Amino acid sequence: MDDLEHVILLASDSPAAAAASPSIRAEALAFCARARDESPPSSLLRLCLSGIASSPHAQVHFWCLQSLHDALLRRRLVLPDDLALLRSSLLSLAVSSHAGSPPFLRNKLAQLVALLIRLEYPHVYPSYFIDLLPPAPPQPGPTDMFARVLISLDDDLLSQEYPRNSGEAADAMRVKDSMRAQCVSQIASHWHAAAVTLRTADPAAAAVALDAARRCISWIDVGLVANDVFVPLFFDIAMSPGSASPLAAAAVGCLSGVASKRMDSRAKVGLLRSLLAAQQGLGSPDNGLKMAPLVIAYAAEALECHSRLGPSDADGAAALEMLEEVLPAVFAAAESGNDEDVDSGSVLEFLSGYVSTMKAPSEKQLGHLGRILEVVRVQMSFDPVYRGHLDVLDKIGKEEEDLMAEQRKDLIVLFRSICRVAPAAAQLFISGLIVTALSSAEASVEDVEVALTLFFRLGEAVGEEEIRTGAGLIGQLVPMLLTARFSCHTHRLVALVYLETVTRYMKFMQEHVQYVPHLLGVFLDNRGIHHQNAHVSRRAGYLFMRAVKSLKAKLVPYLDTILQSLQDVLSQFTSMNWPNKDTKFPSSEDGSQIFEAVGLLIGIEEVSPEKQAQFLTALLNPLCHQVESLVMDAKARGLEESSPMAISLQQIIVALNMVSKGFNERLVMVNRPAIGIMFKKTLDVVLQVLVSFPSVRPLRSKVISFLHRMIEILGLSVLPCIPIALRLLLLDNEVFQLYFNDKPLFSWFFCV
Repeated sequence: MDDLEHVILLASDSPAAAAASPSIRAEALAFCARARDESPPSSLLRLCLSGIASSPHAQVHFWCLQSLHDALLRRRLVLPDDLALLRSSLLSLAVSSHAGSPPFLRNKLAQLVALLIRLEYPHVYPSYFIDLLPPAPPQPGPTDMFARVLISLDDDLLSQEYPRNSGEAADAMRVKDSMRAQCVSQIASHWHAAAVTLRTADPAAAAVALDAARRCISWIDVGLVANDVFVPLFFDIAMSPGSASPLAAAAVGCLSGVASKRMDSRAKVGLLRSLLAAQQGLGSPDNGLKMAPLVIAYAAEALECHSRLGPSDADGAAALEMLEEVLPAVFAAAESGNDEDVDSGSVLEFLSGYVSTMKAPSEKQLGHLGRILEVVRVQMSFDPVYRGHLDVLDKIGKEEEDLMAEQRKDLIVLFRSICRVAPAAAQLFISGLIVTALSSAEASVEDVEVALTLFFRLGEAVGEEEIRTGAGLIGQLVPMLLTARFSCHTHRLVALVYLETVTRYMKFMQEHVQYVPHLLGVFLDNRGIHHQNAHVSRRAGYLFMRAVKSLKAKLVPYLDTILQSLQDVLSQFTSMNWPNKDTKFPSSEDGSQIFEAVGLLIGIEEVSPEKQAQFLTALLNPLCHQVESLVMDAKARGLEESSPMAISLQQIIVALNMVSKGFNERLVMVNRPAIGIMFKKTLDVVLQVLVSFPSVRPLRSKVISFLHRMIEILGLSVLPCIPIALRLLLLDNEVFQLYFNDKPLFSWFFCV
């Protein structure tokens, strides 16, 4: 054994292992594996028992216990004499265990005893629990060990929280039935004695005993713990300022287990009533903070009873009354932000179920809905710790943003439910948030962001007609939003959700045109396209394009102002010194959408022909001159695909393409042919890029895309340009296809 002990130490995390070379450790690991897997079962049993008895090293004890567990689990130990020796040895170790031994050893010993119980209780050895049950008065060591055996048995076999196969389910039923018939009442008496005796002398041992009790409550006779002896003790431990935190939490867990016990709904109402009577003020906010799992479980069970029995049933109505009595405690728990004690998923499930019971909320219920909205707000708020990361959107910020997006899904569903049953209450709540955010220079990024997010979601819940007419408080909130300048508007999160929210209520401007200048200010000043954050300014450009599509003719009176405000942004997009060329943006936010917006505005028929020609000339001529200048320089210096000149040429052609989206063939070729001549000249300039650099694929792709667009608005007048394009494409075996009126005009297929 001495040699094996030395090898085990080399294979473990002992000081001897730390000093050994990797090759020596590898040999030690291999030797231990052979000893475990290749030794005859009886020899391995005696070797391990000897090691446990003689070695002073915890690493050796653990290896021996683990090896015995593996051998038993794999059915290598099957001889009755071997099993009897193992049983007697383990029971002796367990009952003599002292609290000072390392927890990992006690857990492993408990796991091994629990496996033996599964295999042998009660048909082979019916006295396991009688032998393990600590004598009175309970001592810390035996109490702790017995509790760990029950916990291991629950984890590995009895708990229904884990999937079990049919064999495991049958074993679990056999063990539970035998324990109920033989020893559960004695075990319950031990839990009470341990809690009373050890709560001060050894709170850790008392806590583990109550944790074991909590796990068993779901399948034992609830009367063993839901009585005048246990319940007052649990409440006393939970509420006592002198109780250690783990012990108080264990007592709350037992009470939660009692409240959640499966039973007939009428019996459950009686049980819930007794719990309420046992603790005065159970529904107080203070109790919600101290006993969060209990009040949440209590409320959920009361709601289920009410749903099953119905509001017309006396017990069903009583269940609703008890539920509403503990709601203040539930709200306090939900708003505490204590993730360790509060299961946000359970809270959300309960609140959603509670809201779903409402049809025409009473004044009292409207008050509860206000608190639920506050819970939603709190749980939807970002942690200020991540504020900087979310602004620059680094890796940490992106992870937090994704996590919050997932967390908000169910909260948004709950918010919509409230908007449906109490729209006025939801609007009033949002109004309060917006007013508070605007009136305080100290408003945090997180508070403003969540207020705007909820306002955005309100726009999803109300109908388009309500937005258009400004029904309810919408008519006050939207103008307030349009003129808003939050103290934290420079932060990316706030700026983005602000723009999205303004866009959500765009239809309001269709009926209230007096606010169009304010809307333009949102998009054109430093809240939008001129925001310091590139991601915000790009998103603003895309949303502005959507606004133009929605409002169109209503923006014509402001066309001069719009173009003047966008002049710097338009020129920056096609500049070789553009600062954000290396920044990655979604394809829908590459910056070109501003050109599309401008094209849509200029192309509106309400714009006079003179103004239209003036604006389009001012837009197209500088871009064409840039193309000609860049082509000339590139011919002299040469052009590579990734060079600044090539990228600028691509940007300009994309910009021209987007501008053209505001025009159609009827306007260009029939009503205002002068516009058609301008686009034809522009096409001639762009084709020079293809003539000069036919082998630069990215450029060629952009030119062909522009040519497609010109066919759509110029029609057959473009045909003289086709041979030029085809001849150049043939040089590189290009597959080329042109469309006119959505039908293929030419299709050429070449194989290399």
